[in-house]
Amino acid sequence: MANPLLYSRFQTRVVNIGDLPLGGNYPVRVQSMTNTNTLDTESTVNQIIRMINAGCEYVRISTPGLKEAENLRNIKKELSRRGYKAPLIADVHFNPKIAELAAAIVEKVRINPGNYADRKTGRDEAPRMKGAEYGIREAGCEIQDARYQKDLEQVAERIRPLIRICKEHGAAIRIGSNHGSLSRRILDRFGDTPEGMVASVMEFVHVFEGYGFHDLVLAMKASNPKVMIRANRLLVETMKKNGMNYPLHLGVTEAGSGEDGRLRSAVGIGSLLADGIGDTIRVSLTENPEFEIPVAYGILQAAGARISRTEFISCPSCSRTLFNIQEAVKNIKARAGHLRGMKIAIMGCIVNGPGEMTDAHYGYIGAGKGKVTLYKGQEPVKKNVDESVAVDELINLIREHGDWIDP
Repeated sequence: MANPLLYSRFQTRVVNIGDLPLGGNYPVRVQSMTNTNTLDTESTVNQIIRMINAGCEYVRISTPGLKEAENLRNIKKELSRRGYKAPLIADVHFNPKIAELAAAIVEKVRINPGNYADRKTGRDEAPRMKGAEYGIREAGCEIQDARYQKDLEQVAERIRPLIRICKEHGAAIRIGSNHGSLSRRILDRFGDTPEGMVASVMEFVHVFEGYGFHDLVLAMKASNPKVMIRANRLLVETMKKNGMNYPLHLGVTEAGSGEDGRLRSAVGIGSLLADGIGDTIRVSLTENPEFEIPVAYGILQAAGARISRTEFISCPSCSRTLFNIQEAVKNIKARAGHLRGMKIAIMGCIVNGPGEMTDAHYGYIGAGKGKVTLYKGQEPVKKNVDESVAVDELINLIREHGDWIDP
C-alpha cells in the first residue's frame, strides 16, 4: 500500500477491465505489450505467460489487421486453457473494423485519436488547412466552427458501432494520444504540442460521452519525458475544469533500452506518480516485455505509489561510518527483502541516521567502531550491538514486534 501521508492520488472513476478494476483506490496497475506475431498463437501465448509470471496485470496485444483481431479468440482460449486470466487489450490503429471485432473478444481496446476514424486528415494524407479555417480554442472548450464540427460529426458516426459493441460485451476503451501521431486537424490548430495532445483526446472523450459511454482510460505518450509530463498535467487540469475523472495510463513511448530506457521512463512516469497522477503504467523498453515489469514496480515503489516489496534506505557512508555498511546492506536485504511494505533504514552514523529515517519501521544505525544501535521507529531499543551479530539482532527485533513473516 502507498503511504497516505506521503502520496495523495488524483481520484479517478473506476473502470472495470475484465475482473481487474482500474482507477479509484485500486492499486496502480502494471501492463506491458507483446512483440510477437499475433497470428502465431503459440509464441504469443508463451510470451504472455512470461509477462504474467513476471507480474504483468494487463496484457496489450498488437492488432494490426482483421486476421490478428480474429486470432485474439485463439490466444484468449489457449491462455484460459493454461489457467491464465489476465485481461487482454487490443492495440488498434487506423481501421475501426479491427477495433469493433476486437471489442467483442477482449476486455479493452486501445485506439489512437490521431489516426482512428479520420485517417484522411493525417499529417501526410490531406491538404494542409490554415488554423483560421478551424479557429483556435483552448483544449477541452467548445468551438462553433462549422468545418470542425462537420469533421467531428463524421468521427462520431464512425465510432458509434464500436461503442455499441463495447456496451454489449463490457469492453473498455483507452483513448491514447501519441505526440508523434496527431491528426492534421489538431496539428493545424495546436501544432505538435502537449496542448494538441490534450485536445485530440478531449475530442474523442466528448464523442464517447455523447453516446453515454464512460468506460474510458486516457493516455498522453511521448518519447520526450518533458512533453509527456506536461501533457498529462494539462490533461488533469482540463478534466478538472470539465468535471471529468477518467483513469490515466502513463508511459514514455520509445524510451529505448538498458539504462537509458529505464532512466527516461523513471523520470516521466515517476514525476507524474509523485504528483498523484496515474492509474496504470507501461515501461516501454526495446527488450523482451517481461523485462519491463520489474522496472515498473521499481518506479511505483520509488514514487511511493505502490509498495510491493521491502524498502531499504541507506546512506552512501563517509569517514564517520565505523562499520562495514555495504556488507550490512547486502545481508539485511538478503534476510529481510521479502517483508512487503516494510521500510528499513541502514545508516552510517548518528549525524543523519535518526533524522533521515523518519518514516522507517526499523533502523540499523552506526554507533561507534564496529558497533550498531537498532531502532524501532524513532526509538533506539538495542544500543552498541556488535556488528558481527547486529543483523541477527535486527531480525530478532522485527520478530519481537510481530512484524516478521517467514519467506
